Amino acid sequence: MRLSNLRLGSGQVPAGTELTRGQRGHQPIAGTAVFRIVRNVVTGLIVGLGVTLAAVQPVQAAPATAAAAAQVYLDPATGPAGSAVTVSGTGFKAATTGTVIVGSSTFSFKTAVSGSFSTSITIPAAAPGPLTITAKTSSIKASSVFTVTSSTPTIPPVSTAALRFGVATAGGPLASAELDDVARLAGESPSSVLFYKDFLQAPPITEMNAVRARGAVPLVTWEPWAWGGGLTQPAYALDRIAAGDFDAYITQWGQALASWGQPVQLRFAHEMNGNWYPWAEGVNGNQSGDYVQAWRHVHDVVAATGASNVSWVWSPNVPYFGSTDLAGLFPGAGYVDIVALDGYNWGTSASWSSWTSPQDLFAPGIAQLRTLAPGLPILIAETASAEAGGSKAQWNTDLVSYLAAQPDVVGFVWFHLQKETDWRINSSEASATAFNAALAARRAS
Repeated sequence: MRLSNLRLGSGQVPAGTELTRGQRGHQPIAGTAVFRIVRNVVTGLIVGLGVTLAAVQPVQAAPATAAAAAQVYLDPATGPAGSAVTVSGTGFKAATTGTVIVGSSTFSFKTAVSGSFSTSITIPAAAPGPLTITAKTSSIKASSVFTVTSSTPTIPPVSTAALRFGVATAGGPLASAELDDVARLAGESPSSVLFYKDFLQAPPITEMNAVRARGAVPLVTWEPWAWGGGLTQPAYALDRIAAGDFDAYITQWGQALASWGQPVQLRFAHEMNGNWYPWAEGVNGNQSGDYVQAWRHVHDVVAATGASNVSWVWSPNVPYFGSTDLAGLFPGAGYVDIVALDGYNWGTSASWSSWTSPQDLFAPGIAQLRTLAPGLPILIAETASAEAGGSKAQWNTDLVSYLAAQPDVVGFVWFHLQKETDWRINSSEASATAFNAALAARRAS
């Protein structure tokens, strides 16, 4: 039907329009009525036309929902370098391969039909933190951040057991990694650190600070010679020391130690009853009685500086056949704070040596110290065992057990060096295991 045939508002009805029964035989329809009829007709035409147009228009698809953004998840999200981490992701390209990038390392993965994946990676050993971890397929990538924490193992603390454990290492007090290794081997940090200075070296304030920072006490072996100069060094003869030739130097040490102010153990001219150092009597022009005079002089010069924080450690070697008698070498209780012994089980590592138990090694010397200096604390200032000739593991166990049973023995210092033989705690796995267990047992007692 053509809409142009309709004339609205004229009072006319299009030709052929059939009137209702009520409309027949009446006057022509008024304008309003005509308009209503026309309006109804037009509305019908429009509705019909709309249906027709709808039938021929193409069906429009609903707008597609935007794909969810890709996400990467880490489990765990923090940890030390070398950690194993599970990387998972969602929103990636479906059923395809991808790559996880961690620094210069890559790890492959494959996504499921849902676009998700999960794979395991390892954080590189030298990775800094924070570390960005990126997962990507051919067209999609996403990242997450892994926080690298310190991987340094916890260092065990110093023990409060009555029998204290100390150590000497090749690198001395500034070799913190060596001392950390010893602490982990022993299951506790050393309570004292032994090191050596000769008469050409300045007061070791830096080293003492390093020891103090570890919660330990420095045990300074002060040697009156030029290290490496041999047995005959007349400049360092005991009578030269007693005569005051080194007073300026000794005063410098005393003033530095006094200013430092923290507890320090000073082990002057050790193993004087042997014949291998130039401060022993009978060598380097030294006469009987010279050692006591030199010791007392050095002690008094240091004491005059006000260094009351110094504990004087008198430390002979364990007596042996032919060694100088200890009685003539002891300066007197007023000049000594701690009496000590150095003793090693050489086993069969030397042609002249044999396996010696801890009790056989130390008991005779401890008895002499108790006679010379009753009431003074006793320290084993140097000790260790060889592997050759017996069970070092058993020797370690017996040493700690024996010393812990002596109420006046306050500690021992292990010589953790590979020198004449392998004296180290971990010269074998069995030795290290036994040493650790022995210290643990004495902590528990």
